[in-house]
Amino acid sequence: MLVPVPVALFSLGPNEMLILLVFAILLIFGPSKIPELAKSIGLAVREFKRAAEGEYVEEAEVKKATSSSATDEELKALAKKLGISTEGKSAEELKKEIIEVAKKEGLLGNEKGEA
Repeated sequence: MLVPVPVALFSLGPNEMLILLVFAILLIFGPSKIPELAKSIGLAVREFKRAAEGEYVEEAEVKKATSSSATDEELKALAKKLGISTEGKSAEELKKEIIEVAKKEGLLGNEKGEA
């Protein structure tokens, strides 16, 4: 006499689950959004790895230190070229005066004749 062996009809292995997951993602997001989703996931993973390694913080500090000092020097040089006195003025004050002079001389898009 043969005894029937119970067969799991709906048992899913890892390969079947992966295929179902791919189909579910296609149904939810659609084929046009998949590249954008993959790109954003890749950027997030890269950012996480960089932050975990400590490179992110170090790079941010280096960029901040170099850009702020270079910006101040560039502002002073530009102000001197435009005939603006730089003594005793902050970077913000210099920026405002440079913009005003540039507008007066027509170097920016906001000239007197334009609305």
